[in-house]
Amino acid sequence: MALPPPTENQPFCTVSALEAGYIYLNPAMFIENATSDIPQQCPSLSFLLQHSSNKKKLVFDLGIRKDWENSPPKIIKWIKTVYNVDVPQDVVESLEKGKLSPLDIDTVCLSHSHFDHSGHTAPFARSEFIVGGETRDLFADGFWPQNPDAAFPADLLPADRTRFLGDDVDWQSIGPFPRAYDFYGDGSLYIVDAPGHLSGHVNLLVRTNADGGWIYLAGDTAHHWNLLTGQSAIACGHPGHMHQTAHQDKALAEAMIKRVQELMKIPRVRVLLAHDSPWYEENKGGAAFFPGQFESL
Repeated sequence: MALPPPTENQPFCTVSALEAGYIYLNPAMFIENATSDIPQQCPSLSFLLQHSSNKKKLVFDLGIRKDWENSPPKIIKWIKTVYNVDVPQDVVESLEKGKLSPLDIDTVCLSHSHFDHSGHTAPFARSEFIVGGETRDLFADGFWPQNPDAAFPADLLPADRTRFLGDDVDWQSIGPFPRAYDFYGDGSLYIVDAPGHLSGHVNLLVRTNADGGWIYLAGDTAHHWNLLTGQSAIACGHPGHMHQTAHQDKALAEAMIKRVQELMKIPRVRVLLAHDSPWYEENKGGAAFFPGQFESL
């Protein structure tokens, strides 16, 4: 179950957290033994990765767009009735704090296409976009505004700059994960196929120094830490769900959570959730936020 050992002169990526808005999540929608049915403010985190050798810059997730009122009507309804949001600082403003603009970002990788992760893609006019191959399945009914009931805007993914990771990718087994893609080809960053939450959902496994430290960016593999500690099971049947649970496929989501639990047994691996309230409350405004970076384990 070990992760790949470092090579001589092993490249790695520094990782910085980016403020990308808040979403109000009801614990009872995500864990079955929740003690509260009141929505709680949670971060919708994004991350900047900078490669140690080639200096490429990748942003993982774009959080919530600041002008969310310009989202498709279906999204606006969700925000007003189920998932309230607040965006005092978006990804673009977070990058500016470290004197970067969206035009400096080589790659944007979206964990999935839900509105609180896909943000506003238009400012990233030079970036290549990376998404899971099954993301295409979400667009079978078309885009908004051509389809007024669609949840995804027509400009979500630029047609000429988007790569869907599918069977053309050399997937390999890494640690507990059966399908991971060595993005730079040097062991510094793996895009992990993370099924269950939504079609095309991916996570990132990032080597954070040359001698064995890692960060795992888990996206929405779990919305609450109790799911990873085993204190809670996935909640079912809440009226706010689009599906039976907060995940498109409960069985696949449970299997993915078990894989992350196995990963957590490996030394020097830090796991972060996209809506990681415990970590955020302890580290808000701290050294891990850009222009700072996470200290490698």
